[in-house]
Amino acid sequence: MERAVLGGGCFWCIEGAFKEMRGVESSLPGYAGGHDKQPTYNAVCAGITGHAEVVEIIYDPAIISFETILEVFFTLHDPTQLNRQGNDIGTQYRSVIFHLNETQKGTAQRVKEDFQQYYDDEIVTEISELSNYHEAEKYHHNYFQLNPGSGYCQMIVAPKLSKIRSKMSHLY
Repeated sequence: MERAVLGGGCFWCIEGAFKEMRGVESSLPGYAGGHDKQPTYNAVCAGITGHAEVVEIIYDPAIISFETILEVFFTLHDPTQLNRQGNDIGTQYRSVIFHLNETQKGTAQRVKEDFQQYYDDEIVTEISELSNYHEAEKYHHNYFQLNPGSGYCQMIVAPKLSKIRSKMSHLY
């Protein structure tokens, strides 16, 4: 099994997109890249920790590649929005790929360059070495599945998941 850590806005959207994908063993929300040693959801959302909301994806590379995971990631969110995704604004919602080694770093740079052709604006996705990762509080785990009736899930998460599942149905 291998690990990928990605941030692209609210972690509920990213988690939900990868949760049922073939080859993905787990998809867990977390925080990474900040300075606080014990980040909490409230502190991260307030923008005072330096962390991004991320999802840790554990996957089987014999079934799904890191490159394919990044293709889903770049399709799922708007990587041209600096420090935001829609109405979620702040560095905690930045588009970021946290690499775990030089191979992941190189793949991330290549896929980012390849995806630039699909956008008029510059892709601002940060590519950084993973640092200070913390799993999010348990009440964030499986958030979309457990809260499908919430306004945020109906208005934001569900349309993103519908989009990615229709565009990349072969992965589900």
